[in-house]
Amino acid sequence: MSGGVAPAPAQMATTRDRMAGFGAGLASGATKLLVGHPFDTVKIRCQIEGGHGRFRGPLDCLASTVRNEGARALYKGASIPLVGWAAMDAVQLGSLSNYRLLLQGGNKNHELSHFQHGLAGLGAGWTVAMVASPVEIIKMRLQMQYAGGAARQYRGPADVARHLIRTYGAFGLWHGLPATLAQRSFFFFLWGSYDVYSKWLRTLHMPRSGRPPPEKLVNFMAGGMAANTFWTLCYPVDVVKNRYMTQPDPSAIPFRRMFAHVFRTEGLSGFFRGFVPSFIRSFPTNASAIFVWESTVRVLRGESRV
Repeated sequence: MSGGVAPAPAQMATTRDRMAGFGAGLASGATKLLVGHPFDTVKIRCQIEGGHGRFRGPLDCLASTVRNEGARALYKGASIPLVGWAAMDAVQLGSLSNYRLLLQGGNKNHELSHFQHGLAGLGAGWTVAMVASPVEIIKMRLQMQYAGGAARQYRGPADVARHLIRTYGAFGLWHGLPATLAQRSFFFFLWGSYDVYSKWLRTLHMPRSGRPPPEKLVNFMAGGMAANTFWTLCYPVDVVKNRYMTQPDPSAIPFRRMFAHVFRTEGLSGFFRGFVPSFIRSFPTNASAIFVWESTVRVLRGESRV
């Protein structure tokens, strides 16, 4: 008889298990909006204005926005993410759960490798891109609207959508899809590193009790660290994606040539415009969102109480 540890008995996923990730994703998306949207507005404005725009940096952008437009301006374009981020996180995290189960062969007790967690994240990123592309282009167009009152180009999300469809045809809302797919491919590193950080944190011991940290603390810390890893790696692609998607004419500079355009006009620093607010935002926003998602999933699956 072998002296090894016997594997955990198979526990096959139920329909409730498969649906829990979608429901919990709604709560995660709402959390992201509440915590992260002001940071996102500053990031988008810094990215798109570039090095020769109206702001000297993130703090100047924040101060100028509040001074000239009021604090509510930090939530410009928030109505579409309120619905959109909830929908995106429901799709992303629900599909993530199911891609994990697919790789587990339906057995919840089968432990995946870091690479397999990354593959599940990649699949989730490509899946959610179909929802994220229209949500992001509408949000960014509203965030880049500085004028108020009658001078506004767009009256709201529906007006942006009508403009895009009228100008670019039925698929105008998805003209940035290739760029979104490229950026969302980095979800491989988000969810692969989340597993790395989670397993490492569980090996540590709390100072007083000597026990491993509570699972909810692991979720929060690993989520924040994974988000920082993700944004550090994907940020240049995110800058190029956002520049491409907010061009007045999206065919003016193709996505594949936008990299060269940014480098030629601004140098390497152009790929990191707005990085500081994005990096600062990513930890609390995603740590909170992943904490809420993991906790809600356990409740919906009947594994724990609120």
